[in-house]
Amino acid sequence: MSKKRKIISWSVFLGLIVVLLALVFVVPGNEKTESIQETMQDAVLHERGLISLFGLINVNPGLISGFIVTIILLVFAAIVRIFCIPKFKYVPGKFQLLIEQAVGFFDNLAVSNSPHHNKFLSCYVFGAGAYIFVGTLFELVGIQVVAVNGVSMALPAPLSDINGAIAIGCFSYLVIMAGGIYANKAKGVLLTLKEFSLPISMSFRLFGALLSGLLVSELVYYYLQLSFILPVIVGVLFTLIHALVQTYVLTMLTALFYGEVSEVKPKKKKEKKVKASI
Repeated sequence: MSKKRKIISWSVFLGLIVVLLALVFVVPGNEKTESIQETMQDAVLHERGLISLFGLINVNPGLISGFIVTIILLVFAAIVRIFCIPKFKYVPGKFQLLIEQAVGFFDNLAVSNSPHHNKFLSCYVFGAGAYIFVGTLFELVGIQVVAVNGVSMALPAPLSDINGAIAIGCFSYLVIMAGGIYANKAKGVLLTLKEFSLPISMSFRLFGALLSGLLVSELVYYYLQLSFILPVIVGVLFTLIHALVQTYVLTMLTALFYGEVSEVKPKKKKEKKVKASI
């Protein structure tokens, strides 16, 4: 790049910064109908942002997001299985390589942490990882819905709802317990119950990480002076980091504890006492 082009690029960049700073200080703040504390509380509890489910019951928007993400994953899996997998070749293309890399990553995760019993574990960590990753990125779509109080809102990530995080944490714990029962029968239950705090830690770790990004975005959007360009950077950055990190953390913990409780320990052989000859 020539010196002249560099000067032009830097001039345009500095000009954009000056314009953004001018908007921050010149544009007046809009009148708020609720305090920042009420905004944050509603983002967590969804007490006022409930959505009618087929006119039968009012539910949290995270439940609607969970249904949509589940349908998206099932439809995508059906399309890949019916139309794409039969056309896979020995020399993979870009899409085939992407699918194989994703499947191989979770399969290696299961095999390395649970060498003896890993067939079902591979399927579960792949499904849970796909749900967490896609569910976290789902909030970037910004599907607009109307709440029962008439306020328009964007559907959040399914796991930003505490109920969704607890559900996947407890379900992962049950999968770990099932692996222990399959390999060690009643002893596997005892091994799993030793980690009684595991579902709580997995649930709240997942919920806290996703909620932190949601609250930061809500805080940025609350102040009009900060709502230029910055929400895009903050929202995309937090969402991508959380999608990758939380997918890896939950699947790794599940595979690790599954491998521990499903490991078959060899029985100790009783040594026969040899009588000393007189």
